[in-house]
Amino acid sequence: MDRELSQAVVQKAERRRWIQGGMVAVAVLLSVLAFRSVLETRVSKSELRFATVEVGAVEASLTATGTVVPENEEVIASPIQAQIERVLHTPGDHVAAGEPLLLLDKQTSQTAFEKLRDEQQLKQNKTAKLENDLQKNVNQLRSRYAVQEVRVKSLQAALADEQYLLSIGGGTQENVKKAELDLKVATLELAQLQRQIKDEQAAAQIGRREVGFELEMQRRDIGQLERQLAQADVKAVRKGVVTWVNEEVGATVNAGDPLARVADLSSFKIKATIADTYAEQVKVGGPVTVRVNDVDLRGEVANVQPKVENGIITFYVRLQEKNHQALRSNLRVEVFVLTDFKPNVRRVKNGPFFTGAPEQAVFVVQGDKAIRRTLKTGASNLDFVELQGDIAAGEQIILSNTKEYAQLKEIHLSED
Repeated sequence: MDRELSQAVVQKAERRRWIQGGMVAVAVLLSVLAFRSVLETRVSKSELRFATVEVGAVEASLTATGTVVPENEEVIASPIQAQIERVLHTPGDHVAAGEPLLLLDKQTSQTAFEKLRDEQQLKQNKTAKLENDLQKNVNQLRSRYAVQEVRVKSLQAALADEQYLLSIGGGTQENVKKAELDLKVATLELAQLQRQIKDEQAAAQIGRREVGFELEMQRRDIGQLERQLAQADVKAVRKGVVTWVNEEVGATVNAGDPLARVADLSSFKIKATIADTYAEQVKVGGPVTVRVNDVDLRGEVANVQPKVENGIITFYVRLQEKNHQALRSNLRVEVFVLTDFKPNVRRVKNGPFFTGAPEQAVFVVQGDKAIRRTLKTGASNLDFVELQGDIAAGEQIILSNTKEYAQLKEIHLSED
């Protein structure tokens, strides 16, 4: 049967339980400390980039993409509709002013030119015929003068007939007027007939002027086509370098189609593009910095294209050093449109740490640790970021991306 345990045994058992519990607590505490030691973030300094805060100027800017293009580039268009017969120069060739670039087949335009000349000859023949008809009409009028009295009665009858035909719709008012005119001429004195002759001469003069206008228009067309034929051997307008040429021999081009481009590569400008959300900040005359292979060139916005394509606006930059040796045609460059200038502010080099947010966490180096601080950011560009708040010149921050440590208050830095 069971016996009641003595008080000493019970106390001994309780002490054993307390000791075991304490040992478990110590083990848990040691495990926690060990786990924290394992979790403690240690980063080698060699894996990070650092920068020292300094006092200086920051130019706030918008970043755009740009391409170096010749400041002066001549587009040479086809003067006529023709086929490309031969290409004389290819892109990259240096050409002198007046040097042929390619040849066009002139046959179609030559045929049109000859047709215009034939039409002009026909017009000239028409003018001669008009003069002959004038003289003939005057002679006829003078001949009629001698027989006026004889023809009066017949003309009266003819007038009656024309009036009758007009009344039944078989004649015309013009025929009636002619019959009346003939009748009047037959009955008028010599002075009246002479006036009719003058009227005939005046009408002929109007016709002569009309033909003259047509001849003049044809003369201009012939002259223009003649000049176009002379220009069919497409030539460079100025000294430069061929940047593009239509090399499709046999292809048909219309008048006005571009055939070649010749550029003066002694001076350049920048063709830049940027999102249309910044359109209000890109203004003509605004200062611009262009970075060409680590060389910064100053300039200004020369013009902004009014057309927006796919959410992108295009603008051109006029450079102060448009003939700088670093400039090369079609070279891609970085373009910074300056929007603000802040002198004597705390700044640090731009780097992966900067997210563009107006307020963000920054890790400031203190001995072998980097302590997280929340700072405000101000003006920024590709080179510098303005820092505001609890930060002083001379302090060092981590430039590297610290997104994975965003929840930590500090980072332990190691030398290895």
